[in-house]
Amino acid sequence: MDKFIVSARKYRPQTFDTVVGQSHITTTLKNAIRNGQLAHAFLFCGPRGVGKTTCARILAKTINCENLHADGEACNTCRSCTSFNEGTSLNIHELDAASNNSVDDIRSLVDQVRFAPQAGKYKVYIIDEVHMLSSSAFNAFLKTLEEPPPYAIFILATTEKHKILPTILSRCQIFDFKRITISDTVEHLEEITKKEKIKADKPALQVIAQKSEGCMRDALSMLDKIVSFTNGEVNYQHTLEHLNILDADYYFKLIECMLNQDLAGAMLLFDDIMRKGFDEEVVLNDFSEFIRNLLVAKDEKIAGLLDVVDSFREKYISTAKRTDAGFLVSALNILNETEINYKTARNKRLHVELALIRLTYLLQALELAATPEGVAKKKRVEEATPVAFRNIPVIKTSFSSGDKAVEKKEEPKLVIEQPRVEPVPQATEAPPPARVSTKSAQLDKIRKQIAERNSAAENVQPIPLNDELLQKAWNEYTEMLRENKNPAVQSFTMARLNIISDTSFEVITNNNLEHKFVEQEKRTLSEHLQKEFANRSILVTVKITDTPVETAPVEKTLSKKDQFMMMAQEYPLIKELKDKLKLDLDF
Repeated sequence: MDKFIVSARKYRPQTFDTVVGQSHITTTLKNAIRNGQLAHAFLFCGPRGVGKTTCARILAKTINCENLHADGEACNTCRSCTSFNEGTSLNIHELDAASNNSVDDIRSLVDQVRFAPQAGKYKVYIIDEVHMLSSSAFNAFLKTLEEPPPYAIFILATTEKHKILPTILSRCQIFDFKRITISDTVEHLEEITKKEKIKADKPALQVIAQKSEGCMRDALSMLDKIVSFTNGEVNYQHTLEHLNILDADYYFKLIECMLNQDLAGAMLLFDDIMRKGFDEEVVLNDFSEFIRNLLVAKDEKIAGLLDVVDSFREKYISTAKRTDAGFLVSALNILNETEINYKTARNKRLHVELALIRLTYLLQALELAATPEGVAKKKRVEEATPVAFRNIPVIKTSFSSGDKAVEKKEEPKLVIEQPRVEPVPQATEAPPPARVSTKSAQLDKIRKQIAERNSAAENVQPIPLNDELLQKAWNEYTEMLRENKNPAVQSFTMARLNIISDTSFEVITNNNLEHKFVEQEKRTLSEHLQKEFANRSILVTVKITDTPVETAPVEKTLSKKDQFMMMAQEYPLIKELKDKLKLDLDF
């Protein structure tokens, strides 16, 4: 039994032409080799599994090939190519920077660079995952990378270009690898299944390509797993089951339930999905992508963005034609909001079910919002109607009592009529005229009051500002502040007033604190003064004046050392005695 080799290694490209999806890089490298314009340092960056290390190895093998083809490809038959394919070449050195990221590892590599190749033209150093090198290792590598020997070529590969120092980037020729497209991945998988004589459906390969997200290595690993699972047959259902992907038919059924406002069908379908073991968050994510695909399918201009299985393409287009774009956009907003709040929800299943309920009745909400009388269609509480009373007219009766006829008036009686049930006005009916007249009467009354107030204010003559009246009004406002226990009382007491004109004056404060308190009361103060002087144009300005504050001298407490110095100054013999006895005083 032959030893099994995974497809990612077995079908690793050996020439530039066999590299999938990176023609913009392979063409550049072949032209550089053919024209003899090779850089001394290359940086291959891009997502994982797209061929960075593979291209580095092909480049290392090609530049040392002894019988190079005219198109820039290696011959794979010479001694250099053979030793490379067998893994015995001494001119190619690979270093995994993830596990060899210290300064000593880089110094060891720099020491090897000094020795010229024994056979071949170049010594090639491939450093994979170069972003894992430490800063000190990068700095130790700078000089050699900038000015290597003419026979040394460095190829750096990384998935995280932003982590590499700018000094390294400036010394390298940078090649950006892109994700492999779904069509290229499917085409490559079909070639492998033909070589391996595996029966594979194209929809299944398309699902694998979508799941790999542009990574060829992941796609080949998935293919190997499914082949082992299905014993050599790759079909659509087995692929969905093995990759834990929910069939798109469920989402088509779910959108039909929502368009028909069938809540029971949507809830039963969601329960069926949960019984299959799928996570609620996966359902939200996949259903959002499904709605996005329906939006794409509605417009022929962007139909190329629809990356779905070919067997479902027509179904997407037909469903999109029957679905309104406003419904799809609103559904995406609801799903996005549900995904954001999903992690913080305690009952996650209930959280998703509430979103499904909103989606089921979303069409009805949009219809109500689209009509002009949509607001009137909301449920309203019926208004209570008053009981109707009917007045009975006075009946005059006469009877004889002796010679005089006496008229007798019967007291009016109240007859209570049953209230008539009025029909509920439709949305198109105008509001009752009585209510409109009541509102207009109230508005007329308010307008009349305002007009009377304005006319009364016009008849009052404004009083010009003077020191006596202004100080009186100022003191009244200060007393109001004192009664309310307002902390601004002290500031108002210390402030000084300076009249500028008949309608404006200045409030002069002593410091910033007083200025702040007066400013806080400025609005209410202006209203008080405008009312007192019957003048709406009174202007109050608050200013600060720098007045020196006299402070009483504070008696300073003398320390022991100061006390001794004063005593020595007054009585010199004390200091002389201290010096003769050589005393050390404890200050």
